[in-house]
Amino acid sequence: MKIEELDPTTPLMAQLQQKTGPITLINTVTVPREMREKFLETWREDASFMKAQPGFISTQLHQGTADSQVMVNVAVWESSEALFRAFSDPEFQKASSKYPEGIVAYPHVFEKVAVEGLCVA
Repeated sequence: MKIEELDPTTPLMAQLQQKTGPITLINTVTVPREMREKFLETWREDASFMKAQPGFISTQLHQGTADSQVMVNVAVWESSEALFRAFSDPEFQKASSKYPEGIVAYPHVFEKVAVEGLCVA
């Protein structure tokens, strides 16, 4: 799987080094249709590993409608430090290398934003 920066001015590794939380990792992934089953199998393994890590709160995978090739994983963590520890774990790095070529991921870390009258942080 190829990892690209959603915002080239703010690389994922810089985001993971910032001590903040809680955070939401939103990973937009382009999955060619013929690789969908292999992607889901590998993602299930990765998500199961992450679910067992300290600081993990939740995850939800979404697929674009109308047979879209775009999938989005939304994962909530207690902190960027917890996500970094899990992401850096050699077991996770080894498992994530199982994704087939042709898949492109755009992971990015977000914090909630308060907008008066609409949403809270």
